[in-house]
Amino acid sequence: MSLSALLQLLALSALWGASFLFIRLASPQLGPTVLAGMRVGLATLALTALMLLLRQRWPWAHWRSLLWISVMAVALPFVLFAWAGLHLPSSYSALINTLYVVFGCLFGAWLKIDTLSTRKVLGCIVGILGIALIVRLGPIDLTPPILLACLACLIGAACYGLATPLTKKALTHLEPLPVATLNHLGAFVLLLPVALPAVPQAHFSVQALGVVSILGIVTSGLAYWWCLRIMRHISNAAALTPAFMIPLFGVLWGHLFLDEPVSWTMLLGAALALVGVALISELKWSWGEQQTDANATP
Repeated sequence: MSLSALLQLLALSALWGASFLFIRLASPQLGPTVLAGMRVGLATLALTALMLLLRQRWPWAHWRSLLWISVMAVALPFVLFAWAGLHLPSSYSALINTLYVVFGCLFGAWLKIDTLSTRKVLGCIVGILGIALIVRLGPIDLTPPILLACLACLIGAACYGLATPLTKKALTHLEPLPVATLNHLGAFVLLLPVALPAVPQAHFSVQALGVVSILGIVTSGLAYWWCLRIMRHISNAAALTPAFMIPLFGVLWGHLFLDEPVSWTMLLGAALALVGVALISELKWSWGEQQTDANATP
């Protein structure tokens, strides 16, 4: 993987790590469904503007397959993580999200897109043990709402894991921008009926509107398209690099800006989770070399 690709993935990790902080700030004010709906709507507007500017064609012939990606990669996880943000520190959400690599590995093998090796199975076990350690011995009390929020994050991570092989398949014959745009448009259509009834209860403060604007336009729209563009030019293993760094940024931003507690057991669990991700991804650094296969996507 080239230094340029690595630095781009590092920047994406910082953005996506910050998204958990933004969710924690905005969800109590807007509510989970309104936050998710506005986030997806703004992302759709930004990506549609790019489609028009770059004169890209809409992949309407593939809307059925892309709709499944809309559900798994956008609609469901956005609502689940937004609801978890009502109860759970952003650092917890970011760390539990690391398990999407475990689910991606398992779903990839189930769909016969990838194979399970002994190293990957060991990585899955270590990663699960790390997250279990965080949840069980972390610095917050395990009340029923906290446990339900952890479960919501776990299901959200599973959605991302299933979306990974589906997105890989779509990118073999479609350009990244149309895939990103139609995914968000489909998710917006699905979320609109559940978001509209909750609008009267939402508190549209300046802070909430600013946060959801960043979430929608930057971390959901532009960053997602950016990620798909990078994924076409690096190896499958290298494309999993953000899984190492997103939780680290998530914990850092939560601690710096929300004063969220961090314990040694939480750090130990995070270390185990990252070791699990490393085992699963089988990442090998190759400085000065870059994959050029346009179909090499995670």
